[in-house]
Amino acid sequence: MTARERDPAGGLAVEGLRVERAGRVVLDDVSFTAAKGRVVAIVAPSGAGKSTLLRCLNRLLVPAAGTVSLDGEDTAAIEPCELRRRVGLVAQTPAMLPGSVRENLSYALPGVPEDRMVDALDAAGLGASFLVRTAAELSGGERARVALARALTRGPEMLLLDEPTAALDAQAASHTAATLCTLTAAGLGVVLATHDRALVAAVADEAVAL
Repeated sequence: MTARERDPAGGLAVEGLRVERAGRVVLDDVSFTAAKGRVVAIVAPSGAGKSTLLRCLNRLLVPAAGTVSLDGEDTAAIEPCELRRRVGLVAQTPAMLPGSVRENLSYALPGVPEDRMVDALDAAGLGASFLVRTAAELSGGERARVALARALTRGPEMLLLDEPTAALDAQAASHTAATLCTLTAAGLGVVLATHDRALVAAVADEAVAL
């Protein structure tokens, strides 16, 4: 069965993914689909390759074997910057670029409207006042939410989240869960790797165990 046949609604399809590092197999024969408008949770013990898998989905890592398709097209055939705009990744420990939050959100997006940045900050649980904050001075939880807003500013079709609630307090984590439900209802697809069982129970449509 082809990726397009398995995923007629659009989204990501992973077929037979294999990743090796220094002669060691990190992931082997991983296959699943993640449709737009749904949340797929990747669950596994620490060190099982969850973060590695997410990085393969937008080709920050190239697998030794297998394919990843977006809307039925092999991601290897999609220009990397375009792919990473369409399939955004928010890392567990996101890096902030020099300058303000505004500069972080608008990086490589000349002419991006301010209201789009404000909407992204609101979705991440922050306000418009954060636009002028210095990114390097933010707390860990604030950086995590700015990284989410930065990905949302780019209008992705799929969003990859690595432990999205790890640096958040209970209130911020609850807001993130509500945000994911709102975004998927609007058609965004989400693949998240997490140890947060409450988050999986609250938002995941299905889970993939590694």
